[in-house]
Amino acid sequence: MNRLRIKYVAVRILTLGALLLVMNLLYKQLFYERDLQKYSPIINLVRDVPLDADIIYMGESSNNTAREDDQDNRKISDFIGDYYPGLDLYDLTKPAAHAGIFKVLLEHMPQESEVKTVIVTLTLRSFNAQWIHSTLETPLQKSLVLLRPYPPLVDRFLLSFKAYDIKTDVEREKEFKRQWVKDHLKFPYEFQFEDVRQWDHWMAYSGIRDSSGEIDRAQTELACHYIKAYGFQIDTLTNPRIGDFNDIVELARDRGWKLVFNLMAENTEKAGQLVGDDLLFLMNWNRQLLLDYYRSRGVVVVDNLSAVEDQQFIDQDWTTEHYGEKGRKTIARQVAGALRAWYGDEYVDVGY
Repeated sequence: MNRLRIKYVAVRILTLGALLLVMNLLYKQLFYERDLQKYSPIINLVRDVPLDADIIYMGESSNNTAREDDQDNRKISDFIGDYYPGLDLYDLTKPAAHAGIFKVLLEHMPQESEVKTVIVTLTLRSFNAQWIHSTLETPLQKSLVLLRPYPPLVDRFLLSFKAYDIKTDVEREKEFKRQWVKDHLKFPYEFQFEDVRQWDHWMAYSGIRDSSGEIDRAQTELACHYIKAYGFQIDTLTNPRIGDFNDIVELARDRGWKLVFNLMAENTEKAGQLVGDDLLFLMNWNRQLLLDYYRSRGVVVVDNLSAVEDQQFIDQDWTTEHYGEKGRKTIARQVAGALRAWYGDEYVDVGY
């Protein structure tokens, strides 16, 4: 009796397994591509890179944002490519992307690709609580579900049941505000605020004064933005961006890629003017941590944090990495210089 029952159950399991296998094959052949284009068109960024590409530049909006008065509206990656006309350099640019997105895209690079070098945008702001808990995170995570390393049918079920990081804007706001209080600021000298929330509140009420002694509301609001954007210290054990970049390091090692992290310029000039040396200390503290942490892991890290002057930042009322033509060329020149260690014979000084 027990043998018959076991046989009955085994037949049912095998039948179900075979049915799921057939369903997966049918879905993959008939519907998967359509769903990819509808829900995960981000995959086309990878598909558009030719197999014989030499270098890939992974970027977000900093790569392709230009200013109205620019004479040359091209991307940072295009300017880098000018220094190496004999090499094929392509970019994968996705606005609002971060290391977690770059990691998934790189995981889908075909094994037959001849890419030798990968340049990844390393944005300091992407380590802060507001970006980690951004309201843009839900659509970004949704776009990755069908790219997970499972059978296509399983991925489709996960998408249908919303098995991804989905939260309301209110929930995400609560998360980054909770993080502001949780993370205590540490200075090598006495500092009057324990966390970024206290610092932000003080700035909002004390304000920045104009020449007549009145509070300049616009400048005060901007100073608060800078405090919330850069008033943090990276914890390499808990910050999810560190984990994502670490995964990229491992992936590059497995694939045999030369890896460059491009630490993007932040408006340190404006930060110093609005908030002062305390905020600059934190920005430089995080800069040094990232440089030491990833250089010790064999990654070439190009330090552009203070390379672009205030006038070259397009957005003067917010914290972004959007630069005018001169700023983009400055970033490109620095990265191109770092590539000379591997491609010295291909380098051409274009004079940017």
